[in-house]
Amino acid sequence: MSLKIKTLSSAAANWSIEVTPAAATKVDSFSDILEPKTSVNVTFLPGSDPEDTFLVAKRLHEEGMIPIPHIAARSVKDKKHLEKILSTLVKKASVKEVLVIGGGVNKPMGEFESSIQILKTGILQANGITKIGVAGHPEGSPDISDVEIRQALHEKNELAIKEKLNMYIETQFCFEADMVLAWEKKVRKDGNKLPIRIGIPGPATIKTLLKFAQISGIGPSMKFISKQARNVAKLMTIQSPHHLLSELAIGMEEDKDCLIKHFHFYPFGGFVRTAKYAKAISDGNVYLSPRGGFEVKED
Repeated sequence: MSLKIKTLSSAAANWSIEVTPAAATKVDSFSDILEPKTSVNVTFLPGSDPEDTFLVAKRLHEEGMIPIPHIAARSVKDKKHLEKILSTLVKKASVKEVLVIGGGVNKPMGEFESSIQILKTGILQANGITKIGVAGHPEGSPDISDVEIRQALHEKNELAIKEKLNMYIETQFCFEADMVLAWEKKVRKDGNKLPIRIGIPGPATIKTLLKFAQISGIGPSMKFISKQARNVAKLMTIQSPHHLLSELAIGMEEDKDCLIKHFHFYPFGGFVRTAKYAKAISDGNVYLSPRGGFEVKED
């Protein structure tokens, strides 16, 4: 099947994007860049001040966006601390959706080691939060084994049904569509029914991608970058991950049971630049290349 603009824009519809509190200070107005009700994840990095996340979430809500703060299990002390975080987010920023992750630290701050422990407390539901993202690992994780990942995904599916949660999977950023599509089929065959948002690296340089790949612990992608430096450098220029998006869009259309529903953009090359890129694709503001793939039309 060859790529069609409608296929691409349909796959890219309702995309989400991520922002750090530091990056948010460089954005004068989210509403000037994003459409109303755009989903924006707000990161919480180990050792950072939770107040920074609260303030960005509040600002996003006031500017008409849907703030989705990260809740990092290993950075939460106990149930009382979790309750304080969630109640503050709800009161200050009218938060109704969160992304619950393990958190990239070796030693937990308190009693929580994994996202499933956070989910099972019932504190999210008690604060009116029933739309919850959980992490997906198409390329594995340095923090937990494949067996543990499989078991955790089973538990999350069971909990979503039991608690009637609107739960979805959001993945780390990826480069290879074949790997992503194969992973989706594997977890689906293994019983996953949660919809999936695939992490897409926005336009960025090799240096920036290497930095974030190291932080994210993405093994195969690191090897891919190292071995295919010239090709990846070309891929990650202003034209960015065209090949990845093209193949994912085709794969999603060809497999009607595919659970990949949305793209989540990591703005490694800058928030504004990535947001414009994502919008152009979802709007169909592209043209197909005779050699395959597509190009984004210039403003």
